[in-house]
Amino acid sequence: MRKSLGRHLIAEFYDCDRQALDDVNFIEQKMREAAIIAGATIINSSFHRFLPHGVSGVVIISESHLTIHTWPEYGYAAIDLFTCGEDTDPWKAFDFLKDVFKAKRTQVTEHARGDYSTIGIPADAPHKLVKGGV
Repeated sequence: MRKSLGRHLIAEFYDCDRQALDDVNFIEQKMREAAIIAGATIINSSFHRFLPHGVSGVVIISESHLTIHTWPEYGYAAIDLFTCGEDTDPWKAFDFLKDVFKAKRTQVTEHARGDYSTIGIPADAPHKLVKGGV
């Protein structure tokens, strides 16, 4: 397995709870919980509710970020979960959010970010993450 600095999940959530997808406070709380469940350290978050509906937001973590954009009228959410370091697991956040938003269908791809060999980092080098930042 090739080593990389980070893991980036790009997820599509379909047929979700429409009310949950339009509740900015609920979404921010659950996105922050997802970061903690993934093993991340939260730095800050910012969320906005659009009129007539929809929410966009980001949780900034020491290990990168979690973002969400919702279209409640379609029961759809686009979610990015980007974590760096060996102590975080974006799949834990994915599973938690899938349950929270009651997604009946999902589509997700994982991208390795910062491939060691492409950057020129020796494969046996320790991870470059320093606590408190990437």
